[in-house]
Amino acid sequence: MSWGGVLGWLLVAGALIAIEAGTVQLVCIWFACGAVLAALAAMAGIPFWAQLLICLVASVAVLIVGRPILIDRVKVRRLATNADRVVGQVGVVKQQIDNLNQTGRVNANGLEWTARSEHGNIIPAGEPVLVLRIDGVKLIVEPLPGEDKFAPNPAPEAGFGAQQQTEE
Repeated sequence: MSWGGVLGWLLVAGALIAIEAGTVQLVCIWFACGAVLAALAAMAGIPFWAQLLICLVASVAVLIVGRPILIDRVKVRRLATNADRVVGQVGVVKQQIDNLNQTGRVNANGLEWTARSEHGNIIPAGEPVLVLRIDGVKLIVEPLPGEDKFAPNPAPEAGFGAQQQTEE
């Protein structure tokens, strides 16, 4: 039995566990299991080439079998960030929002954000908007409900400024 080999494999296992603790991706932990099995093989006096083979085969086998089982059981929790607080709030347009020209800034929740209109309509500076969601680092907004001035221009009605059509 070679205590140097056992200690070496245990150091490898410890390093892999430390890496796994830092990344939490469920990859290194399986190779740490293989290193522990290789340490047991070293304690049994098995040659190094066989220890290495045991480490690799055991790591891949445990990875293939264990990872899917553990992934199904681990629940990923989404942590709300302060940015989520802006959704549902009213902001004020600081720079005209024009999706086609990719312009627009909104002041909401005390911060200035890049913004885009939900329906592609142009919203002039100074107008209040409702924040619908965050898309990447941009706010998706719409004019406050009841604001008629952002609706598309209707067809001119007959009367002042409209041309009268006559039948011939």
